[in-house]
Amino acid sequence: MIRPKLSLRRPLAVLAAALIGMTGAAVVATPAAAHHTTITATAVCDQLSGERVITWKVVNSERDKAATIKKVTAEPSSPVQVLVPGAEAVDLQGVAINRGGFVEAVQRVPGDTASAKLTVEARWDNRRERTNDGTIRLDRDAPCQPAPKCIDASQAKYSHTFDGPNGKATVKLEGDLPLCGEEKQYFTLVSYFAPRPQFATPQYVYGEPDSNFLGGTQTEIELNVGVPDCHTQVDLIWGGVDEVIDPLVEDGPRYGNKKLGERGAPGNRSSGPPGWYNGGSKNCTTPASTFASSCDGTVTVSLSNDGSISKYPVEFEVRGENGWSKTVTVAPGKADNETVVPAENAGKIEVLVEGKVIENGTYSWERPEDCPLPTVTTDADCETFGLTASNPEGGVPVKVEFTYGDKTETRTVAPGSSEKVTFPAGDDEAALVVLPELGLELEVIYAPEGCGGGGGGEEPPGLPVTGAAAGGIAAGAIALLAVGAVLFVLARRRRVHFTA
Repeated sequence: MIRPKLSLRRPLAVLAAALIGMTGAAVVATPAAAHHTTITATAVCDQLSGERVITWKVVNSERDKAATIKKVTAEPSSPVQVLVPGAEAVDLQGVAINRGGFVEAVQRVPGDTASAKLTVEARWDNRRERTNDGTIRLDRDAPCQPAPKCIDASQAKYSHTFDGPNGKATVKLEGDLPLCGEEKQYFTLVSYFAPRPQFATPQYVYGEPDSNFLGGTQTEIELNVGVPDCHTQVDLIWGGVDEVIDPLVEDGPRYGNKKLGERGAPGNRSSGPPGWYNGGSKNCTTPASTFASSCDGTVTVSLSNDGSISKYPVEFEVRGENGWSKTVTVAPGKADNETVVPAENAGKIEVLVEGKVIENGTYSWERPEDCPLPTVTTDADCETFGLTASNPEGGVPVKVEFTYGDKTETRTVAPGSSEKVTFPAGDDEAALVVLPELGLELEVIYAPEGCGGGGGGEEPPGLPVTGAAAGGIAAGAIALLAVGAVLFVLARRRRVHFTA
């Protein structure tokens, strides 16, 4: 019968379809129905301790059942603890996880740990148990290092200020960390005498360098030095006073990169302006001259280079009239007293350094007050009136003007010689002797003995008669010598009467 057949096949097909559907549901549901925990982790570096801090997150897969962690295994082995606000941390083992919830626990591992693993065995309310694990890679980052509490002097950075013209500088340790332990870093400020306002040698340290260190609680220093009132160099250098170079000479050592602000180490470890200065407005010498006139017309020029800032030799040029010149080099701290300008060149003298006349460096010969003066003697009789001018040895030639009546005779008397003029006797009672270069005048009365009338013959009334004419002339000559010595010292441009 056909019909029963058909009715049998249909129920069988329906049953087969139902079995396939149930099998598929079981396969899909099995993972969903399996109790498990999901374990993930994050990590940070604790720079205070240098440890990695791993935060493990354990999630309960079951939304309707709580779970209790029965066993915890950590690799590396160190406590895994749940942080409880306001209370002490507790171990992850034994902690309950709410339905569908999670719990976080912290584990500390060494800073160079490459990876970590956490294995958790949990048990649910329906007494099902499951063990799961999670891992985290830690070697993708550099090892965790503790934050430094200080900085090694060899790694420290600095900053500085610099005022070379005024000899001032500051140096400061950069950052918030002091130098480690007992370490110190010295810096020194030093100034020099220099021969030029640009770099030149030799240079000599001026005064005392100022040196101080950074270390311990001292993180900033101020340095001050004196600066000479002349050409100078000022340097801010890396190191203590044992680094100071004195003197700085040609082909000698240099500070180079030790100067702060240089491009190379160690100077480039301090940021700031260039730590060097060259300047000054005048030479580091004290050239001076003094002059002394001699009775013979020469002038001795004394040259000195011994002032407080005389650190270099000075080349003097002494110039006189008529093209006369002499160059003299005087060492620092010394003097030269042997430059004699000849009489014929001593009318105007100049002392120059580097082509410029120095202060108080001009002079002209002046007759010293203690020089012996020329003398005048007479040789008078009834017919003639003779006058003789004598110039002592060691002096200069002297111009003498003799005037009697309407006649004037001029003579130049060389040192150590005499010049005589003779006038015919006349009615004039006196002759005038003038030394124009010395500003001196002498009036000599003509009154020979034994002559009557004005110029000769009878004796004039009122004139003393003491003996022979020759005796009177000799006495008058001696008197003139004596009076003349006083006369020419005290009587400038004065007319003095003397009776011959």
